[in-house]
Order: sequence, then structure tokens, then C-alpha cells
Amino acid sequence: MKQYNVTGMSCAACVARVEKAVSKVPGVTGCSVSLLTNAMGVEGTASEEAIIHAVEEAGYGASVKGAAQAAAPAAGEDALADRETPVLKRRLLWSLGFLAVLMYISMGHVMWGWPLPEVLSRNPVAIGLAQLLLTGIVMVINQKFFISGFKSLFHGAPNMDTLVALGSAASFLYSTYALFAMADAQALGQAEHAAHYLHEFYFESAAMILTLITVGKMLEARSKGKTTDALKSLMKLSPQTATILRDGIEETVAIGEVLAGDVFVVRPGENIPVDGVVLEGHTAVNESALTGESIPVDKSEGDQVSAATVNQSGYIRCRATRVGQDTTLSQIIKMVGDAAATKAPIAKVADRVSGVFVPAVISIAVVTTIIWLLVGEGFGNALARGISVLVISCPCALGLATPVAIMVGNGMGARNGILFKTAVSLEETGKTEIVALDKTGTITMGEPRVTDVLPAEDADEDTLLRLACALESRSEHPMARAVMRYAGEKNMAPEEVSDFEARPGNGLKAVLAGEKLHGGNMEYISRQCDVDESVRKQAEALAAEGKTPLYFSRGGKLLGVIAVADAMKQDSPEAIRQMKNMGIRVVMLTGDNQHTAEAVGKQAGVDEVIAGVRPEGKEQVIRQLKQKGRVAMVGDGINDAPALTRADIGIAIGAGTDVAIDSADVVLMNSSLMDVPAAIRLSRATLRNIHQNLFWAFFYNSIGIPLAAGVFIGLLGWKLNPMFGAAAMSLSSFCVVSNALRLNFFNLRSDRHDHKAKQRKRKVLTRTMTIEGMMCPHCEKRVRKALESLPQVESAEPSFESGTCLVTLNAKVADEVLKAAVEEEDYPVLKID
Repeated sequence: MKQYNVTGMSCAACVARVEKAVSKVPGVTGCSVSLLTNAMGVEGTASEEAIIHAVEEAGYGASVKGAAQAAAPAAGEDALADRETPVLKRRLLWSLGFLAVLMYISMGHVMWGWPLPEVLSRNPVAIGLAQLLLTGIVMVINQKFFISGFKSLFHGAPNMDTLVALGSAASFLYSTYALFAMADAQALGQAEHAAHYLHEFYFESAAMILTLITVGKMLEARSKGKTTDALKSLMKLSPQTATILRDGIEETVAIGEVLAGDVFVVRPGENIPVDGVVLEGHTAVNESALTGESIPVDKSEGDQVSAATVNQSGYIRCRATRVGQDTTLSQIIKMVGDAAATKAPIAKVADRVSGVFVPAVISIAVVTTIIWLLVGEGFGNALARGISVLVISCPCALGLATPVAIMVGNGMGARNGILFKTAVSLEETGKTEIVALDKTGTITMGEPRVTDVLPAEDADEDTLLRLACALESRSEHPMARAVMRYAGEKNMAPEEVSDFEARPGNGLKAVLAGEKLHGGNMEYISRQCDVDESVRKQAEALAAEGKTPLYFSRGGKLLGVIAVADAMKQDSPEAIRQMKNMGIRVVMLTGDNQHTAEAVGKQAGVDEVIAGVRPEGKEQVIRQLKQKGRVAMVGDGINDAPALTRADIGIAIGAGTDVAIDSADVVLMNSSLMDVPAAIRLSRATLRNIHQNLFWAFFYNSIGIPLAAGVFIGLLGWKLNPMFGAAAMSLSSFCVVSNALRLNFFNLRSDRHDHKAKQRKRKVLTRTMTIEGMMCPHCEKRVRKALESLPQVESAEPSFESGTCLVTLNAKVADEVLKAAVEEEDYPVLKID
């Protein structure tokens, strides 16, 4: 996706206009514009020049986001700096100054008799000219509304600025007409008639509309600036300099000058400048900036370190491995930025409305004015109703309802080590109905560990462990490494053995001090010595818990049993409990046998265990699960890539510094399963916030427009002055943005407010194809592969015996597409039912 900056947009109608213009460019396959960040993401083969030209033809400005901005966090921070609020603040202060004088004259003197200089008070025309002059100054100060509004109108795409400009201009022009009529009456000596025109002036409305809209724009800009605070705080963490070693001499250079392969040093208390690997030294590094985990991580020679993390204790020397835009920090920033440039499906509702909203409002305003004239109302009052309709309508609230919540939700996720790649993934994660968990490395630690040491009656634990350590020291098996690690924790060094052999049937043999040592499973060890019945029962009990018992003997006598298991992560059962409380069905996938898998599943608390699944078979299991509901697959992003891609939401866990995992929609930087319910919780909170924003935006406009048009005057006597309409419009966008900012206070780790989501029954689409020429299972395999390569096909079950294929779909697809896919494999399709 190529990123562009877009200038001149003021509301959702502008977004719709830009997207429509760019989508028409040949070669563009996708376009998404964000009003919040004034950014545009474009997919396809179209040239940059063609895209920029299309935006300019639509009446806006565009430029390619600079490489430097993408590469350097500091440059990105500068790009996110709030430049809009200071400009609007200056405009507002000047506007308020002139408006105060205008209101004193128009309201204070005319309505309440407040004193004025004699040169004004004795001449009504002078009062009118003063109001004209002051209003004109306010209009010049806020000329941006008129430039943008009328430019958009002339391009056939009116926006919010058009409504403001038309409302203010109509007030000003009618008031100017009234001023000329006053001057004419005074010239004819009709002083009383001339004074009457003072009450026909709407100069103060014209100026007040502009000033109040500027107030709203400033509050909105200030709030919008806060939505990127999470991203800016990440950017600020990256140091601007690094201390590198050149010819043995330390030299401080700008961060942009560090190259991959450079050796740099970091002292206690300093931020690590770029990603690298430790060459020398030991330290504890605080990685909370990237992962949200506050406990420091020990680092020593050979360990990876990341930019923006803090070296807390020791002096380390490192070699740079990833610099500039390749660092973990830059990838996170890019991912959050890209997500902000994409559109959530729910935003399309607002976009469709926004596309016709402003023209509809202008039409309503014209019709309102005409109707009030027809029922006998004076032109001034009829025009006031039309102007109120123009200035109370707020397409901005509609346009901001979704992107501000998406940006805040994304930033909050990034702060906690949860990265949503797109706005779609942020919205859809919360709709998950089934979570499929890979056992190894997700529920469990991913490496065997010793869990139990059971010496025989005539042996002790130290002897058993010492001899097991000596025997296993020559083996490369993961179980052997588990025993060696446990012995190391007990400060035991392996003794030297001779005649070591790895025997068939899962056994080891060696000689120590003239005595034969054997180790292995029950079948192997029972051929070497007698195994007591009590030991057998203990070992069987361990196996029932999903552990692997290893038996050891010396000189034909049993020493005891050491149980090894892929230990479960401490927080896995709690994470699974929380997901179940959310109404989510939790399924565990594993390659283990059914007996072991069920023992682990029971300990973890999952709803269902699917055992004997090979890595390549996980994708097929996900296909089957998707027929029962929306599926999120949680895995490591490497072996599980096909399954992550097939699932509705792919969640890669334990990504660490490798956040750019293509197959995942959500990337969890930590290995903690607790981040999965946290991600679902954050998604649900964000979607709930969007619903609130959209409700407010639609409710505001559906009530505000009839009120402004005067619908309630006859019923309830409610009448809206254009100035109050402008104030309401100003506050509507501010309310939407402020509501989104409440997400910053959401505790995504707390399960206090979890609820079971309403389960939606998934509609399953099926087709039965009658296919000629299938003669054997190999033919079935070719047909299945051809059909399942289509993104709309969930699964295909061909049968050469019946000559048919049952196709399950996840989306509508033309019969011709299915037919073409099969016939490309030279199997004629006779019919599709």
C-alpha cells in the first residue's frame, strides 16, 4: 500500500469525493482515505503522478509520504505534530475580538440601548455600516471556509465548509440588502421605516456562525491531536543519537548514520538506539515500550535487543542488525499508521450517507426557505430557517465517528504489545466465536521441562538425577535437554560415560564406573530390569496427566522415573477461562495422541481437543471450524501460517521483534495467552465506541435538521436561531472525538465487564457440482485443490464414485468461476446445483 498526504479535506463528504476520484484511476485496486490523519492508502499499479493528478482535479492537494518520514521515528513524530490547533487558536482569538464589538453594537445597543459614540448612535445607517465592516473582517479572518466551501461546490462535491460558507454568505448578503434598503428609506426621509431595518440585520449571525464553527474546529483539532498520543509517545522513545565504536574509539553520531553491522555501546539508563544482538556484557532491559510488559528481561551475549527499549543495569556492546525503517519500533509505527489509513467495514455506512449528505442538506435548506415564504413568513425569517438548516447539519461527526475510535484503539493496543494490522482486523477480532489454539508454544512453553523426580525404594533423588544427567549428556533429544537443564539448575555437572549408544526402541545405553546405565520408556527399560508395580502405577498416573515418564536403571536395578512434559504457561488456564466467559468456544489443536492431548486440554480448561493434527492438517481443521462460527486461530505465525491465513482472524503470538508476520491479522509481541482475551476485549470496546459515535451523529442530524427547519414551531413553539445552530454543529464533532478518547481509560486486562457476545448463526452456502472424468482419488485431489484455491471456497469434497463435488462457500461466487476452476484441470462440469 502506497501512502499519500491529502490536504484540503474538512469532512466525510471530502473523503468520499477523494476516494471516488482516485478509484477511477486506471490501475487502482483499492483506496482508503482517513479524515483523522489526512492520509490516503492506495493499492494497485497506478503511477504516483496519476493519483496526485486525480486528487487535484477533485479540488484537493496530495503528496507522497516521504521515505524519511517512514524511516525515522523522529520524522514521523514531526509529521504527527498538531499544527492545526495553533492556527485555529489565532483565528479564533482575532474573530472573538471583532465579534465582541459587533455583538455590543447589534445586540447591546439595538436591543438593550447600550451607549454608543454619537457618530453611530444618531445614524442607523452608520450602525449598519459598522456591522458590515466588522462582519467583513471576521469573514476575511475565516476566509478558509469560503475558499474551501465554494471550491468544493464548483467541483460538484459540496462539503461541510460549503454549508458554513453558504449560511454565512446568505446572512451577510441579505443583511447588506437590508442596509441598502435602510439607506434608501433614510434618503427618502422615512426615519422610522429606516430604523425598522436594524431588526432585519443578520450580520451578527454571519460572524457568529464562523466564530462558533472555528471554536468547534479548534476543539476537534485538539482532540484529534490527542488520538495519536500513543503513537507519538512511542516515537519519542527512540533516541536521536547512538554511540558507535569505530577503530576502538567511541563516537556519538545521529541515529540516521547508524548502519547495519555497526558496533554500538549502551550504558545503564540509556535507550537502545537500534535493533541489534549483544556481543558483550550482561544487563536487564525494560521492553515495556514495545511489549507492555513492565518486568525487565535479562540480556547477555547472543540475545536480541530492540530500539526504544531501556538498558537498566549493565554496560553492553552490540552489533546493529536492523536500522532505520527496519527496526521493530519503526515497523510498529508503520503498522499502526497503515491501520489508520484503512477503513473498517462499519465506516462504509457513514461513507454512503456522507456522499449524499451535503447536497441533501442544501436542498432541504432551499425547500425550507421556500415553504416558509409560501406560508406567508417574511423573507428575513424564512431565510433564517434555511440558514439554520445549513449550519446545524454536521457531516463531520459522521466522518469522524469511526476513524478516531480506530486510531485510539490501535494506539492503545500498540502500547500493550497488541498490534492490529488493519481497521478490519480491529473490528472483526471482537466478533470471534471460536478460538483455535495451537498447543505447543501457545498454551504450553514449547519446550520440555522436568516436572517430577520419583526415585525407586533403594535409591535417592540425587543419585537418580546424577546418573540420568550422565546418561543424557550425550543425547541430542529434547527430553535429554530437559533433564540436563534441570540438573544444571541443581548445580550438577554431568559425569563422563563411555560406550554410549542410542538403542532402537526409545532407549539409551552407556557405561559409568564399570556399571551399565540404561534409560528410556517402559517397553525398553522392562527388558533391562524389573519394574515394581507401584512405580508402574505412578508412571501411568503421570502419563494420564500428559507427562512423559523416563525410566533409568543401573546394573540391572531400577533407579527411578523422571517425568518430562511441555509445561503449561502459568497464565494459560486463566486466559482460556476469560475467553469462555466471553462466550467463546476454545479449541486446542495438537499433534499429540488423544490420551495425552485430553490430559493437557483438561488441565488448560478448553472446550474441545482435536488431537493428531499435523502442521499441514491445521488449515483443514480451521475450514471445518469456520462452518460453526467465526474463527480466530492463535499460533506462532511460522508453522501455522496456512491456518492463520484461512481463519477469519489470524493471531500470531510471541512475535517478539518479528512483528511483520504476513499471515497474521493481529500480532501479539508477548508469548502470554492473556493477550488474546485482551485483544478481543479491546476490539469489542472499540466497536462499542464506534456504535455510540455513529448513533450520536445520526441522532444529532435527524433531530437537529427538523428543529432548524422549524418543524417544531407549530407543535412545541421551538425556534432555532442560526447562531445556536452553529454552536450545536461545533459541539457535535467535539463530542464524537471526546467520546473516542474515553478508550484511553479502558482497562483491557480487566474481565469485570466481560459479557457473552450474541452468537450469530453463520449462513452456509453450498453448491453441488456434477463433474465428468474423475476416475480415482488422485482426480479428487486435483479437483479439491483447484476449488479450494478460490478465496470464496471454504471446502470442497469431491467423490469420483458418484461423480459429484460438494462445495462449501464463505461468500457468494458465480457458477462460471467454479466451473472454470475445475475445467482448467480438464474435468468437464455438467451442471451446478
